[in-house]
Amino acid sequence: MKFSLFVHMERLDAGQSHKSLYEEFVKLCEIADKGGMHAIWTGEHHGMDFTIAPNPFVTIADLARRTSNVRLGTGTVIAPFWHPIKLAGEAAMTDLISDGRLDIGIARGAYSFEYERLMPGLDAWGAGQRMRELIPAVKGIWQGDYAHDGEFWKFPSTTSAPKPLQAPIPIWVAARDPNSHDFAVANGCNVQVTPLWSGDTEINSLMDRFNAACEKSPDVERPKIMLLLHSYVAADQADIETAAQELSVYYNYFFAWFKNERPIHQGLIERLSEEDMAANTVVSPEVMKANLAIGTAEEMIAQLKRYEALGYDEYSFWIDTGMPFERKKASLERFIADVMPAFAE
Repeated sequence: MKFSLFVHMERLDAGQSHKSLYEEFVKLCEIADKGGMHAIWTGEHHGMDFTIAPNPFVTIADLARRTSNVRLGTGTVIAPFWHPIKLAGEAAMTDLISDGRLDIGIARGAYSFEYERLMPGLDAWGAGQRMRELIPAVKGIWQGDYAHDGEFWKFPSTTSAPKPLQAPIPIWVAARDPNSHDFAVANGCNVQVTPLWSGDTEINSLMDRFNAACEKSPDVERPKIMLLLHSYVAADQADIETAAQELSVYYNYFFAWFKNERPIHQGLIERLSEEDMAANTVVSPEVMKANLAIGTAEEMIAQLKRYEALGYDEYSFWIDTGMPFERKKASLERFIADVMPAFAE
């Protein structure tokens, strides 16, 4: 099983500048590259300081000059916000800049906050349908002389300018429901899954859905599947408790953004009170400890060995937590030094 870093700029309040956040983001990526991780993933979001990532291709182009070994992936671009010609060309240019290190993760999107601002009236179903039309079109544009007459886009014969260095760039689909797994596998795409805070029951089920999709497409070479999970390698038990509390706060804000009900000012959602967070027992610190990857290096190794045995090809260390940079850095360094060697080939 390979290991990657999933990372964004993120903040819960205005206490830190965007410039210093980006500098810390880059430092974490450089640690991942020098530490031998397989890939770095960063996504796309708009108008949200909770996850600051307006264009992952811009960020990846910068990381391409700051790293040497890791693959660089979009985790993920939001399909309905892209025209196929624009996505094909920008991705191809980024692949050239990164010397063929680009992977493209694509999703339908999750936040109604973003749909309201970029495509008013769009819902998750419509976004998913756009993703299903977008991916084959992008592949066709890379091949060249491709015309499209679909439900959402229509254009005459077009060739990507430039063409990607890779032939083709690997595409990953963020999948949860069985139909998304079926679509991804049938179209020769790898699969990204995240159980969020749902734990091993969901992790097992996601693999079952992937395996079922592979059985339905026996003529397609089995793609790869990546598990994305919030992770923290702790120094001791007290550190575990602190991390569980920090991740509980993070997921409370995730809930608030997803519900899209609280006031937002200057890209920041109205602060949650201690009472607000205590009332949301679905993402309590106890749930975080039980269902995320939080533990000592030895505990983490045992947990990830179970995921490897299930058949996951890649484990992505989701480091966005709202915790201070130095705590993120220490956790990532412990993961590289004390966990990854147990999986060396």
